[in-house]
Amino acid sequence: MITQDQVDCFAEATGDRQWIHVDRERAMKGPFEGTIAHGYLTLSLGPALLDEVINVVGATRIINYGLNKVRFPAPVRTGSRVRLGASLREVDEVPGGLQAAFELTFATEGREKPACYAEALFRYYR
Repeated sequence: MITQDQVDCFAEATGDRQWIHVDRERAMKGPFEGTIAHGYLTLSLGPALLDEVINVVGATRIINYGLNKVRFPAPVRTGSRVRLGASLREVDEVPGGLQAAFELTFATEGREKPACYAEALFRYYR
């Protein structure tokens, strides 16, 4: 679950203190009737949630190599639960290991539209 404390800490760490994220009173009168998580906060949950979805055996080092595409179709309201759907798009050999491309879809409970969609690249070294 995304807590207001997480949102506030993310705002402090990144300097993105837009009212829709941190001003509870003003956000209650806003378009989402409460605060919402930063899109990049939602995206930053990817590696930890992916670790719960897949089990990689034999890698001595895993590197977040980057993103090909990121979209934030719907907000994540503070207090919402986020879950990750992941599918493996492709695997390529790289010197010393493999590069995997995953389609990541972040969904929130009770919402039809995904909160975030990303194509993420990870490198797994032996």
